[in-house]
Amino acid sequence: MRPLIAMILMAVVVVYATPMFAADAAAGKEVYTKKCVSCHGAAGEGKDSVAKLFKVELKPLTSKEIQSMSDADLKKTVLEGTGKMKPVKDVDAKAADDVVAYVRTLAKK
Repeated sequence: MRPLIAMILMAVVVVYATPMFAADAAAGKEVYTKKCVSCHGAAGEGKDSVAKLFKVELKPLTSKEIQSMSDADLKKTVLEGTGKMKPVKDVDAKAADDVVAYVRTLAKK
């Protein structure tokens, strides 16, 4: 009987604790608007002027290539940068998770 009670208790904790740690797409939209829109555009389309300036191809964040990246890889890109993209300043791990959650919503629009 004790193992059953322990399992039920663990399940309850997981169900109720998960939302506290889940990424927040609404919060991610705020961070994205402040930190990412200037290069990636409001809809994640990428700005041609920025791409030309840095001589890079800005893939749309809605593209299959970007959307197929893992959350961990997208988060790493936000926090550490990639290629000519520098790390996003003043964004912590939680905010990066939120941005990733928001970027996932762009593909659904």
